[in-house]
Amino acid sequence: MTKKWFQIGIAGIFLLSLALRFWGLGRFNTLVFDEVYYAKFGNNYLTHTPFFDGHPPLAKCIIAIGIWLGSHVPFWQDTVNGYTGSQLSPWSYRWINAFSGSFIPIIVAGVAYQLTFRRSFALLAGLFTACDGLFLVESRYALINIYIVLFGMLGQLFFLLALNNQKQKRWFWLVLSGIGFGASIAVKWNGLWFLLGAYSLWILASVIRLITSNKYDSEILDKDSQTPLQNLTQLSIFQIGFNLGIIPVLTYIIAWIPHLRLDTKYGFLEVHKRIFEFHEHLGGNNADVHPYCAAWYKWPLMTRPMAYFYQTARSVNEPLPVMGPPLPSGVGKIYYDVHAMGNPFLWWCGLAAIAFLLAILGTKIVKWLKNKRFSESKTLSVDAWIALYLVINYAVNLLPWVKVSRCVFIYHYMTGVVFAFLAIAWFVDQCIRSYYKELRFVGVTITFAIIAAFIFWMPIYLGLPITPGDYKLRMWFNSWI
Repeated sequence: MTKKWFQIGIAGIFLLSLALRFWGLGRFNTLVFDEVYYAKFGNNYLTHTPFFDGHPPLAKCIIAIGIWLGSHVPFWQDTVNGYTGSQLSPWSYRWINAFSGSFIPIIVAGVAYQLTFRRSFALLAGLFTACDGLFLVESRYALINIYIVLFGMLGQLFFLLALNNQKQKRWFWLVLSGIGFGASIAVKWNGLWFLLGAYSLWILASVIRLITSNKYDSEILDKDSQTPLQNLTQLSIFQIGFNLGIIPVLTYIIAWIPHLRLDTKYGFLEVHKRIFEFHEHLGGNNADVHPYCAAWYKWPLMTRPMAYFYQTARSVNEPLPVMGPPLPSGVGKIYYDVHAMGNPFLWWCGLAAIAFLLAILGTKIVKWLKNKRFSESKTLSVDAWIALYLVINYAVNLLPWVKVSRCVFIYHYMTGVVFAFLAIAWFVDQCIRSYYKELRFVGVTITFAIIAAFIFWMPIYLGLPITPGDYKLRMWFNSWI
């Protein structure tokens, strides 16, 4: 694939993401799901109204910037509501999320490219991410979860760029990486798992180097046969401690300044104590607390997605419903449903790809333990490094939730599933590049299945009017409703 076609492909993925996120953005002139909190909180910064939230403030500050900018443009103002405490158009409190979320597929493609320098892998990773429903839904409303992934994956991308450079350039990218990781934590505390992934890889690489007596060159590795992950042990403790320790902490503290200036009732330490207490008292992880509570083990198989908005109407000619209970059973002929649900084929194939990579790593470990000749393996293969990168980052973004007893939801899986997208993109790329016709067929089939599934479920991602029959056709399991 030539550089020109690669650039065209990346631009196409971005434009597709942008179009899907902005199309009908103001369709529901109300507050959808947690917009009742975050759109209001964003507006509170502009009206200088103190408030408490159970998460750090960065994402709400970004939403506030979007509201301020959106309120000063001569369009988008035809429909307004006062649900945030001010007369605002839905576009004004949603557009910046739609714009920001459009970059996530491109950032994921950048991570894929830096891992292998293969353009086909990068395009597939970007395309698959653009074809996910949960990321699309979260980007179309004034919610905050996309910013955890946006900043966390930026931190990952900059970290890989640092590994692929030397001296001053390496320091430059490491500083940006630390800022990205710190910003992710300043959205929600679980953004910390992205940083934990980088630490885990560096520690593991150091252990592998000791075991294999491997000596890496200080030169930049050949892009055709290597991965920057093989440069992990070139990073000193000081570089890691400063750039991925001090810089994220400073970024996190700075992100709190606007909020602490607005709400002077609590200092920095006291507000963190209140946030911790807030999460401790949210209740158990069961339907009695919230009908959409879903424990961590339900996320990968997507057994309990969420309805963010659901209303019925008698026909498409009626005004779009925004508030109030649905019509009585049998009366509503049109459904408006915004379902926070991933692309089933993408999620299930991604989970299978993670399991496949885990099996590869398990086989290698068993072989090493059986032979007991670690020193003979002078370096891990590129595919082994990629498997380690994807499996470790997936695991550190999922396994910490095992011990969480409060009510959690499927959107908490967004930080982990993005690595499953990379895993299935890697697998499909390997298949398509194979000499075997059967494997190429498998890769192409998976790709078209993911795209077809995205199109099939798109009406409930975008909240388009559908008939009851079409709605039931997409609700494959009762637990999805």
